[in-house]
Amino acid sequence: MSEPAASPPATAGPAIPGAGGAPASALRRAILLHLRRAGPTAPDAIAVALGASRSGVAQQLRALDAAGLVTRTTVRHGVGRPRHLYDVTPLAQDLFPSNYDGLATGLLAAILEIGGDALLEDVFAARRRQSEVRLRQELDATLPPGASLVDRVRELARLQDELGYLAEARVDADGIRLLEHNCAVLDVASANPAACQAELELFRSVLGADVERVRHIAAGDRCCDYRVGPVGATEG
Repeated sequence: MSEPAASPPATAGPAIPGAGGAPASALRRAILLHLRRAGPTAPDAIAVALGASRSGVAQQLRALDAAGLVTRTTVRHGVGRPRHLYDVTPLAQDLFPSNYDGLATGLLAAILEIGGDALLEDVFAARRRQSEVRLRQELDATLPPGASLVDRVRELARLQDELGYLAEARVDADGIRLLEHNCAVLDVASANPAACQAELELFRSVLGADVERVRHIAAGDRCCDYRVGPVGATEG
């Protein structure tokens, strides 16, 4: 299954600015979590809730505002200076915990209960076709016509790496290899062999090559290792 239904990898999505400084980064994350729970809040109230200084909170709010992770609205109430209220933006959502993998696993279990193995295999087949269209478009956009198989495998590895599979291409004495050091959909793949079979068929179709899986994370190996060769050169 090529495109992960699971949560994005830890490096994906917007980064909290200034993450190199641990105390500042911790305060910024605490501010975002507080705003997510409490809604629009003034800096003074945030500082009290977090036990932090107002100046420190104000400084971190400016950084979060510049990064597009919070918005500021002005509220006027009678005489005196207006109040500024801060709230999180949709861009900050990727920084909060999510359970996409659990959702995907639950949906697949429901599909299996309703339609059995046949319907589940149809779902993975449909997802494979969607992924194939996307990958073909991306390969055609980045590679020249008639690109070598090695170049196609390298580009496929790059695309898979962007999806969180820690993928790489190798060329050694054993030929061309595509390795995925992480399974971005491990819970789904472990419970549903059709997911891994769909990925294998996807690679064969997109590369127009023989692809053999020789190691498999779902089977307990450290990586998924695919041997790739011209049609007829490997045993699938």
